[in-house]
Amino acid sequence: MLQHVVLLSAVFFVKCLAQDHVDLVTSLPGLTESPNFKHYSGYLQAGPGKYFHYWFVESQHSPSTDPLVLWLNGGPGCSSMEGLLAENGPFHLKDDGKVYINPYSWNKQANVLYLDSPAGVGFSYSTSGNYQIGDPQVAEDNYQALQQFFVRFPSFVRNDFYVFAESYGGVYGPSLSKLIASGTAKINFKGFAVGNGMSSYALNDQSLIYFAYYHGLLSEELWTALNQYCCNSVSCNFYNNSDTSCQNSVFDALYEVENIGLNIYNLYDQCYGGVPTSRYISDTSNLFRQYRFTFKAPTMASIPGVPMCINATAIYYWLNTPSVRTALHIPSSVQSWELCSSTVGDLYQRVYMDMTPFYEYLLQKDLKILVYNGDVDMACNFLGSKWFVEGLNQKLVKPYRPWFYNNQIAGYVAQYEKITFLTVKGSGHMVPQYKPGPALQMFMNYLSDSY
Repeated sequence: MLQHVVLLSAVFFVKCLAQDHVDLVTSLPGLTESPNFKHYSGYLQAGPGKYFHYWFVESQHSPSTDPLVLWLNGGPGCSSMEGLLAENGPFHLKDDGKVYINPYSWNKQANVLYLDSPAGVGFSYSTSGNYQIGDPQVAEDNYQALQQFFVRFPSFVRNDFYVFAESYGGVYGPSLSKLIASGTAKINFKGFAVGNGMSSYALNDQSLIYFAYYHGLLSEELWTALNQYCCNSVSCNFYNNSDTSCQNSVFDALYEVENIGLNIYNLYDQCYGGVPTSRYISDTSNLFRQYRFTFKAPTMASIPGVPMCINATAIYYWLNTPSVRTALHIPSSVQSWELCSSTVGDLYQRVYMDMTPFYEYLLQKDLKILVYNGDVDMACNFLGSKWFVEGLNQKLVKPYRPWFYNNQIAGYVAQYEKITFLTVKGSGHMVPQYKPGPALQMFMNYLSDSY
């Protein structure tokens, strides 16, 4: 019997090695230098008929002992390949499609798994063709895919494991983290972080009005109207006010933020492609949903799936090049890659409007939690995240203070019991893209508990 078990184990081990070899990426079109780390691209089964594309990059330092980090972009419906190719991954693209090694890649300190979720996003797919899904099922699918990763790469089971999620990842990250923390899968789970995340629709909407006014985007006349119609002697309610005049004023404020040509992801960055006559940005679908505001019909982007003001042309063309798809082991039957899937976004069912219950559960565990924000993002602004963390009523351990990168103030940080809130000065929505050096420093500070 023992011999039988040993034989089965050996077969399983050989199968894992063979699969790793199949998924190993041996060359990348456009890359002229040889990376000093292994990386893999393939598929993880996330449930019946669901296959999530992953790209796993080993650490440049010590893969066997360095932490393992799962990275999830948001949307809902946006690809984590943006995280790899434009944010904190080791391979970045120039406008001409040439690939270069990112000097600020997070795999300098960790093994990083980039996962496209849910099915229909990026190169991920479902054999049923049904892409209607909601928050609870996405968490379950991500959990299944993660368990499949450890089957595929069993040597990483012992590594410290962290979840990092961005934007609508404010829902993805904590909901997955709760499943990991409460589940039976053998995962050495140590903590999670959310960057510019959607943690509370109410706080995100409420704070955006203040953000817009105090950044000079609203006229005094509009600010006076907002205070007159939406506020009483005690407080203001911009989020779900039943007063029609208040709703009209909020509509006017939101119009100034998202519909006149500002880059909602970075107030002080340019809007790529210029100012269109009408606008559509994927993350604005998360703003003021209570009122069901509608603006003009969207202007079609020249590149499918790319939000207005964002430059993802090089990534789009490079990932859809046949030689690149072959190098990444993407079957020819799989759909073309898009930054954000309108199919998934349109069908997506938002269930979790406030992530407080997830944090309350996870704060009871021995975990390291970080909420960080670029401070000039308007899609998920820093003030709403700050209010969210403060609302968790954790004991303040170290007060709000500056943190540093290259002997310059890089932002501000407040440490509470078991959770930290941090801003990145001058950064927009995608912190590792807009501020790569400070973002890497923040990542290292998080891992070493040395803010």
